[in-house]
Amino acid sequence: METSDAMRTHLEEAKVFGRGTWLIAGAMTLACMVLVGPSAPSAALFARSLPAEAVRDVVPNRVMTWNLCNPCKEGNVDRAADIATYAPQVIGLQEACVRDVERIRDYLEGVYGLVYHVEYGAVLEHRGRCGGMPWNPGGFGQAILSAAPMTDRVKTEYPDGGSEDRGYLAVTTEVGGKPVRVFNTHLAQRRQESVRAHQVEVLAEDVARHERAIVLGDFNAVPDAPELADMWALAADVDPECRPSLVGACKPTTDWQSKFDYVFLRGITPREHGVHPTTISDHHLVHTDLAPS
Repeated sequence: METSDAMRTHLEEAKVFGRGTWLIAGAMTLACMVLVGPSAPSAALFARSLPAEAVRDVVPNRVMTWNLCNPCKEGNVDRAADIATYAPQVIGLQEACVRDVERIRDYLEGVYGLVYHVEYGAVLEHRGRCGGMPWNPGGFGQAILSAAPMTDRVKTEYPDGGSEDRGYLAVTTEVGGKPVRVFNTHLAQRRQESVRAHQVEVLAEDVARHERAIVLGDFNAVPDAPELADMWALAADVDPECRPSLVGACKPTTDWQSKFDYVFLRGITPREHGVHPTTISDHHLVHTDLAPS
């Protein structure tokens, strides 16, 4: 009897040890899954549920601009979920690190089935913002994602970026069945009005060469700011209440209740537009649906 009790005790200890081993192994497996990243087959485990009304495929003729907020250190899973909620055909991202955009794009495809081409317009190599090794810091700037292929990529740095290098990215893609030139920019921040005015001059000179153009971006200026005059002379923002005269109820696009983010259209007619606050950036998502050509 004593022998049987001893054996039983030994078996119970073995079971406890084995259970602990499996718990440790499971935790290690989960950690490895997280480290592998969005390309892992189980990426859906980390996806955020979309609202019931969210679209399930890329929406033709829909364009979006969004300043991701950097270095806000928000998760790319959540960023991808916010983009997937509206699933635009063309997306302009500002304050974008190349590695972050790569992960966002992977999540959009692997988790939500939204496939995008991508072009980068990094104007700064910055380890503090984008990580990386001291000898290989991450690229920081703009990015454009498009469901249709893009050609004729041009990355331009403004002669004077202000307190930080700034520029714009331009590509040609197809929207509404016709080619269109898409620009994505981020102008100098804070009290640098004269710098922004010169940046807009450079941008507007390029935009003026195209009969059909979409200009996305964070202009760091309200609609009646004098430095935006050259852009207003060429194109109109999709929000009909947002004009230099400020006669209407212009919707703010930032947490501090300012209109800084624009979708300027040249030779293209807008339909509906939306401004969507988000908890993961101090800038709202701005999208518009364009009228068929």
